[in-house]
Amino acid sequence: MQLKHAWNGDEELIPVGEAASMLGVHPDTLKRWERAGKITSDRTPTGHRRFRRGDVRTLLTPAASNP
Repeated sequence: MQLKHAWNGDEELIPVGEAASMLGVHPDTLKRWERAGKITSDRTPTGHRRFRRGDVRTLLTPAASNP
């Protein structure tokens, strides 16, 4: 899979719907957070977003929600 951003292959990439579900938010909210720089995504060759599972877990921590 070709990605927009560099990826070291050590971490699982998940689709926007799964990431949003883990966070308990709508996929549009997660996309808005991406545009705001709160989380980054990689893109598949067809342009679909994929989020690193570890980045999503980081957003679940209390410190991440209180910048």
